Amino acid sequence: MDDRIEAIFAAENPWRDHLAALRRILKSTPLVEEYKWRAPCYTYQGVNIATVWGLKDAAVLSFFKGALLDDPAGILEPPGPNSRSARTARFKRLDQIDADVLKAYVAEAIAKSAEKVDLSAPPVLPDEIAARMDPALRTAFDALTPGRQRGWIVHITGAKQPATRLARLEKAAPSILKGKGLHDR
Repeated sequence: MDDRIEAIFAAENPWRDHLAALRRILKSTPLVEEYKWRAPCYTYQGVNIATVWGLKDAAVLSFFKGALLDDPAGILEPPGPNSRSARTARFKRLDQIDADVLKAYVAEAIAKSAEKVDLSAPPVLPDEIAARMDPALRTAFDALTPGRQRGWIVHITGAKQPATRLARLEKAAPSILKGKGLHDR
């Protein structure tokens, strides 16, 4: 028993009962409860399988390799628009937490724990951005690694206004032409 984990589940928050229910389910499986990233993390033979969080709007069960899971109950969703591996189930009501369904998902996650999520799919450059690139910039962009391409796409398209996206592209152009990613120096 880890006092840090106990403190998380004992803390007053709107999702306390939900988190306790998720914990009971996870602890009834072969998973081991550990403290990682300031949260309870559930592992199987040293492999991260799932974690739980009490967020502002829901209690969340997150599967690290959730993209590999079948989702017959339709409860899994990416935690954000750029998520490629993790999938989360959000619970706002206790009656949404179905132990049988979650145990089946955990069993599948354990069975697939040695598999890798395919992250090799090349990023898609939005037409709006591609149309603004001159041939040299487009050639340099296409020569970047998929990770660097993805980083630039996420950064540039993260702006809400078209003018801001264009400004980000113009600012990024010298780095892209040098073959650098968003975080390269």
